[in-house]
Amino acid sequence: MHAHLLTEDQRDCLQEITNVAMGRAGDRLARLLDVFVVLSIPHVSILNPTDIAMALQSLNRESSDVVHGVCQGFIGGGIAGEAMLIFNGTDFNDLASLLKYDRVTDEQAEYELLMDTANVLNGACLKGLAEQLDTHFSFGPPMLLGQHCNIADLLQNNNMSWKQALVVEINYSIENHKINCDLLIVIAEHSIDGLVEKLNYLLD
Repeated sequence: MHAHLLTEDQRDCLQEITNVAMGRAGDRLARLLDVFVVLSIPHVSILNPTDIAMALQSLNRESSDVVHGVCQGFIGGGIAGEAMLIFNGTDFNDLASLLKYDRVTDEQAEYELLMDTANVLNGACLKGLAEQLDTHFSFGPPMLLGQHCNIADLLQNNNMSWKQALVVEINYSIENHKINCDLLIVIAEHSIDGLVEKLNYLLD
């Protein structure tokens, strides 16, 4: 199995290009909303579905608020995965006012707000990654990760029968606003080789 794991150089390379991609996504968000976006350094790890589910549940435990998430599949250049945007302790009216929406009056409005934010962030980050890897990702439709939905099931339902995945995690928050989200880019086992090939090409 260890053949699938990244070398330190490959991990650093992935962290670096994710950093650049996130920076672009954060910059796009900052300009769109006219705010200051705080980004964490990307964290790269190899996790199995249970680890991922546990990590997401621990995000859930850190705040008394309900955690909302949006998941979007992407594929291209021999790489397939899921981008998951998890909103943690986010005030949706705050987000709505930043995005110049009316107040979030019902679940439908909240749903649209989540989808729009996910489209901007996931789209900008994954486009940035794809450009640097010299490939092109096509996206599946964004889907709501229900609060009652088991993440491990969701990941396995996605025609991915895998035992481990490469996960890149980045946290976004917006200064002076109650808006905080984690973006997880999950690359399934069978795609790690395709990614490694591209990273090696960049490293040469």
